[in-house]
Amino acid sequence: MRELAIVEAPSVLGLRPSGVEDLPAALLGAGLRDLPGAVAGGRVDPPPYDPNRDPETGVLNPRGIAQYGVSLADVVGAALARGSFPVVLGGDCSILLGNLLALRRRGRYGLLFVDGHTDFYHPAAEPNGEAASMDLALATGRGPRLLTDLEGRGPLVRDEHVVAFGFRDSAESAEAGMQPLPPGLRTIDLNGVREAGAAAAARQAVGWLGTGGTAGYWVHLDVDVLDDAVMPAVDYRLPGGLTWAELATVLRTAMASGQAVGLDVTIFNPRLDPDGQLAGRLAECLRQGLSVLTDRV
Repeated sequence: MRELAIVEAPSVLGLRPSGVEDLPAALLGAGLRDLPGAVAGGRVDPPPYDPNRDPETGVLNPRGIAQYGVSLADVVGAALARGSFPVVLGGDCSILLGNLLALRRRGRYGLLFVDGHTDFYHPAAEPNGEAASMDLALATGRGPRLLTDLEGRGPLVRDEHVVAFGFRDSAESAEAGMQPLPPGLRTIDLNGVREAGAAAAARQAVGWLGTGGTAGYWVHLDVDVLDDAVMPAVDYRLPGGLTWAELATVLRTAMASGQAVGLDVTIFNPRLDPDGQLAGRLAECLRQGLSVLTDRV
């Protein structure tokens, strides 16, 4: 059985204090702490939130995000060094930078980016300066150097080592002026998932990630990849999305490859789930996805 190091990363530096910071407590309370093999992997609290957009970078809290990324990388790196599988509970999507920094310290890794949005904005095109809408761009080296070159190790992941999976924001992001995804970055949007089927699409994504000469890959999960009809407890809602069964299939496929080295979960907002039913359903979906690791002997 693989040890799952549950790391709490309740940062909203890349978004706002809307309730997303309560994600770790909600999912742990809904059963994640009882997963087979689960151990406490630590908690990384963020520096104070500043609501003022930084005039130099155009980003909210850029220095705080950079500082937090290093601190989170230390904790995730310690879990990796023990041979554990980190499960990092955000927070907003800017926590991705710390997770990838932990891997970049060890070598070159890939990224399965499972998100309803592609998060590839330049600061000038992001209306609120939120790094949670820029995290994939920042991780691949696009944006202010303060955030794209942490510890001088940027880019944290190369274009050709990324698969963006399940997104459905192409029309919205083009209208808003988001920079286009680079040609070297592979994509399977929601329509592509539906055309191939979730299992086949996930196998294709994992196959691509396995041919890049990397030491494995990180899985980023923004829960707004789920259908808005079944997961309304997110801050930026879009119609459509994956079903619970499709997401569980994607996660199981990613874990079954033997190349996944960690997972983060972001954007679920427990304040929009007053009875806790969605937290329970999400915890169960994660349990199903991670069962490939925890059922092994």
